[in-house]
Amino acid sequence: MKVPMTEQTTESSAAETDAPISAADPELVEAVEASSLTFADFNVRPEIVEALAAKGIVTPFPIQAETLPIALGGYDIIGQAKTGTGKTLGFGIPAIQRVTSPDDAGYEDLPVPGAPQALIVAPTRELAVQVASDIKVAAARRGIRVATIYGGRAYEPQIEELDRGVEIVVGTPGRLIDLHRQRHLKLKNVNIVVLDEADEMLDLGFLPDVETLLAAVPEIGRQTMLFSATMPGPVIAMARRYMSKPTHISAADPLDEGITKKDIRQLVYRAHHLDKDEVIARLLQAEGRGRTIVFTRTKRQADRLSAELISRGFAAGAIHGDLGQGAREQALRAFRNEKIDVLVATDVAARGIDVTDITHVINLTAPEDEKAYLHRVGRTGRAGKTGIAVTFVDWEDMPKWKLIDKALGLGIPEPIETYSSSPHLYEDLDIPKGTKGRLPRHKRSKAGLAAEELEDLGGPEKRKSSGGRDGGRGGRDSSREGGRGGRSGDREGGRGGRGGRDSSREKPRTDAQDSSQDSQGSAEGSAAPRSRNRRRTRSADSTEQSSHSAPEAAQQSAAPSEGSESATQPRRRRRRRGGSGSGGGNASSES
Repeated sequence: MKVPMTEQTTESSAAETDAPISAADPELVEAVEASSLTFADFNVRPEIVEALAAKGIVTPFPIQAETLPIALGGYDIIGQAKTGTGKTLGFGIPAIQRVTSPDDAGYEDLPVPGAPQALIVAPTRELAVQVASDIKVAAARRGIRVATIYGGRAYEPQIEELDRGVEIVVGTPGRLIDLHRQRHLKLKNVNIVVLDEADEMLDLGFLPDVETLLAAVPEIGRQTMLFSATMPGPVIAMARRYMSKPTHISAADPLDEGITKKDIRQLVYRAHHLDKDEVIARLLQAEGRGRTIVFTRTKRQADRLSAELISRGFAAGAIHGDLGQGAREQALRAFRNEKIDVLVATDVAARGIDVTDITHVINLTAPEDEKAYLHRVGRTGRAGKTGIAVTFVDWEDMPKWKLIDKALGLGIPEPIETYSSSPHLYEDLDIPKGTKGRLPRHKRSKAGLAAEELEDLGGPEKRKSSGGRDGGRGGRDSSREGGRGGRSGDREGGRGGRGGRDSSREKPRTDAQDSSQDSQGSAEGSAAPRSRNRRRTRSADSTEQSSHSAPEAAQQSAAPSEGSESATQPRRRRRRRGGSGSGGGNASSES
């Protein structure tokens, strides 16, 4: 029976503070006491506690501490917390604890043994991979199988994994719906559904797909949990339709009342776009700088900046929506494995990158709105660590930035004008004096993106590979080069007049026929009084070469004489119509 509770707002702290705490401040006292709790104190199964402890995860974060008692009881939850505060384990642990593994009693009594029992929906591929990775860590000793289902990969391996049997499925809406309609994803066993980053699903237009999945899951006995950093109106409306008396949990640190996290130092500069590359190159040489993410507005900016940083000696890689899934995962693996330490990304990576020790986040331009800003800067300062967020604002983006600043209460409505040589840039970011825009060779210690293997995922790519595109251009270029080089290709006559071009379009010819026709056309051109002596000489050479190559042409075409007869009257008529001046001479003389 559901608890008749519509909304509950709670607050707690993430860690102890060095400041003295008086007995008259019960919130801080409670926060310090809460920091000594472990996952075992929340009746979490010993196998899960041991698996987390093996990874050094012992104490829950505020959103986890507030969520676990209610979620483990089977109640619906709307969880809201700042990005980077550990929402994944807040719903991951209840999902792991609730499902029945193949080693548990009652597994064979399930409606469809081996079908998923928990469904976790994420808006982006990167976030789905990250969530599945965290859940696998916590479920390592439970014998639970976790499948990650998302687009960009081949269908066959995912179908085979589902056929072998899984307990938890983490995926993106599109691929989940595809496999469900193909009857490979069976949802009869699902008794817990989690929607992660629901506001991003709204922004990406996935809410109808999410509702399709919710409608396919049995409603009786289903527990639904919705987690997000922000809660727009349409998300709340969907929660009311598909959730039963949800508990609204808004976990926050009493010492961190701002919209943005207090662990993130935020710097905003007004910079000229022609100087940004130099500024970033010097910023990346700051003292204590670790892994860094640079966010760009467009995919082209990401590619350009990544290439520019590589040319300056930095180990950088790009990730954006136009890259194939294999290339995207290659860049993320190289970033996590420290083969590169600079990741240039669009907002596709604003969620789902949970990499430790990201010390700096750089916004190449002002984000679109305050939500994008929050999720971008939330890539640093995670799990109780500190970070630095640097935002560059163009002059034309000042009105937009003032709105973002007002919405978030940053207190920086007029960023200071900054250039690569500005003294305050060096002081703010602890950049050594004398630093230039290229990384010295003795500091280039990273292996680079090429050192990470590019996995062949076998799925369709969003963008045509560069080889296919260049190959197509190569075909066009080779056709043009053939026409211009020998003037016997598709563009015979070339620039000499439209007559040659029109005739080539009318009927395709072999190289032998072209050679035969060109030789006769050259002879006619040499007899014309308007032709220049230089061209007449070339025509004579062409005639001589054609006479020597006639036996070879006879082997490749039906009959040279027939080609000559076919080219007599019609070709003279076309050339007369094509150019009364130098054009006709060109058409007949070029070979």
